[in-house]
Amino acid sequence: MTARRVGILLFILAVVAPCLGIDNGAVLTAAEYRADLDRVLSATEHLETPGPQIPELVSSLPSAWRVHTDRGNFDVSTEWLRNNLGQLEKKYDGDLVSKIRDRLASQRADLEAYQENRHDDSEQRALVTRILDRSEFGSIHGPTWSDRLKQRLVQFLIRLLGRAITSSMVSNIGKYFVYALMAIAFLALSYWVFKSIRNSARVESILPESLPVSAREWTVWLAEAREAAQRGNWRDAIHLAYWAGISLLESQGVWRPDSARTPREYLRLMSSANEHRPTLTALTRKFELVWYGGQPADAQAFSQTLAELEKLGCR
Repeated sequence: MTARRVGILLFILAVVAPCLGIDNGAVLTAAEYRADLDRVLSATEHLETPGPQIPELVSSLPSAWRVHTDRGNFDVSTEWLRNNLGQLEKKYDGDLVSKIRDRLASQRADLEAYQENRHDDSEQRALVTRILDRSEFGSIHGPTWSDRLKQRLVQFLIRLLGRAITSSMVSNIGKYFVYALMAIAFLALSYWVFKSIRNSARVESILPESLPVSAREWTVWLAEAREAAQRGNWRDAIHLAYWAGISLLESQGVWRPDSARTPREYLRLMSSANEHRPTLTALTRKFELVWYGGQPADAQAFSQTLAELEKLGCR
């Protein structure tokens, strides 16, 4: 009976899924993804007025582009594009069309930069090893036996508390004790949020809004990045190291100073013919993943950032 029910459920799912618009999306190669981006870019040239071309373009889009490369797989959502096209279908907006085309062009540029970095990284690994051998990284190490012991003790206490709370003993706990636990948890969470906001504000205050990045020499940025690394604060270290590179390029006249720019805007201002563009692309990607994307930062990530800075001339 169980097998029969499973078979019936699978049959219903196969019939209903297309009606619900469930789209797993075909897996594309990098070349196929580039071709589809070009197709959509070309189609946006005909969005001068509302018309049937907009719903046709929407219906041709997958829920996400699923791309397979020799370095891994990644998904690129099309939800933003669908939403913008939906707005255009209701009311034409020339500025919105320009923004759509700019973002599609940016995605294509990101793909090109991603493929340009497919070279053999043995030389870069050797450079990272040499950097890690320097004296300032001599005290850096992984978790010690005492760190692992503390971690196991905390995990044991969490499991013990979890069993106690989910067992039948919960019904015997007084309501005031439960309220006290809730209050302690709320206070601990509030303290953690306050501390995180204060630390973020402290780091962001390093870059005054009224002054351009190059107002502080790149050597000062790099020195503060190394100090943060010695404290084990890798996220701040990568953040400061990135601005050291921007300060150096700005002082060399690569672009006009402007404190309001975003990392992506700095990257777009650099000509594709500039020899430092691949380096700045890698530096920007690492900074965005760590600072905005929440990717864990460690000594190796900081060393890779220093390696990119050395290519720019920050030595």
